[in-house]
Amino acid sequence: MPIYEYLCSQCQLRFELMRPMSRASEDAPCPQGHPDARRVPSAVAAFGRSEDGSPVSLGGENGCASCSATSCSTCGV
Repeated sequence: MPIYEYLCSQCQLRFELMRPMSRASEDAPCPQGHPDARRVPSAVAAFGRSEDGSPVSLGGENGCASCSATSCSTCGV
């Protein structure tokens, strides 16, 4: 089942929710109790390996920006 991101218009909480694709566009209840959170685009990062085996970004956002590891080899990228 896919995971979707939602944003609550009342408290601005951004949260994830696992639901069937058939219900992805429906508003969702916020964990804080507000009824009408709307689905928002999710940020993704994609990585591959260069010819020398080092990690290289294939597109999307820089996934390493929020990583606390000191080397990509420790996080498996």
